[in-house]
Amino acid sequence: MIFTVTFNPALDYTLWAGGAEPGRIHHAEAASYTAGGKGVNVANVLTCLGVPCTALGFIAGFTGDEIARQARSWGIDTDFIRLPRGLSRVNVKVRTWRGEGGAVEETDFNAGGPDIDRGSMEKLYDKLSGIGQGDVLIVAGGAPASLSGGVYGELLGSVAGKGARCVVDAAGDLLRGALARAPFLIKPNVDELGELFGRKLRSDEEIRECAERLQDEGAVNVLVSKGGEGAALLTETGEFITVEAPSGRAVNTVGAGDSMVAGFVAGWIKRGDYRKALKWGTAAGAATAFSEGLATKGDILALLE
Repeated sequence: MIFTVTFNPALDYTLWAGGAEPGRIHHAEAASYTAGGKGVNVANVLTCLGVPCTALGFIAGFTGDEIARQARSWGIDTDFIRLPRGLSRVNVKVRTWRGEGGAVEETDFNAGGPDIDRGSMEKLYDKLSGIGQGDVLIVAGGAPASLSGGVYGELLGSVAGKGARCVVDAAGDLLRGALARAPFLIKPNVDELGELFGRKLRSDEEIRECAERLQDEGAVNVLVSKGGEGAALLTETGEFITVEAPSGRAVNTVGAGDSMVAGFVAGWIKRGDYRKALKWGTAAGAATAFSEGLATKGDILALLE
């Protein structure tokens, strides 16, 4: 079984407009509320690919109710923990374009989430107590300020020695704090990878160098998303694999990295081959980037071909 954990789920409020200027009133041409958060997105794409998973995490208030309702409507098996106070966050995504067929620009306002108390954390540990051999635990996204930067490491430590493979998609201290627990896979994007070492990465050689350093710190496999340039993977055997992104018009970056994680995990489960898993991940990430929402199975399979 696959379990995803999202500490900070959200409702993404997306507005489409032909243009936007500060200090003026604008009328959106379209709007939508969509449940999100990195782990929720991963669970969504896994489910559409026919890979069973359970979405765990924390929700609060009426916004949390809507997140859970939408997730269930997509066929996701949910087991969220309800926080005693606060509201799950609402993120605002403004998408604008210039002229007919012009490039889409995205401006995001991501809110902070409600505090997670110790009692609620213990409930999460209880839900993961039965995880075992052959299971996959995917921990993705940020965490509220009420939790320490080492919380991902603590979470992975709670399942250590049980035979589960752990995947971490996070940045900064959250990612670094998990490395000592030898996660099976980590997925920084190229900017996040560079930030870990205080540098701008401009070549695959530099990406490989930094990925090797993360392996030295404990990571087993390092998957690096490169946006429109595709992805790179440093495997546990030291093989460095790159793949180009499919060609297409990008209209959405929200959830593209999460889709890559889902596609990679699905491909690895189905094939047990890192090269094929990388192609699945890249196809899934691109399929979301080319869509107004998360990728569908048909979109992913078409790009995979």
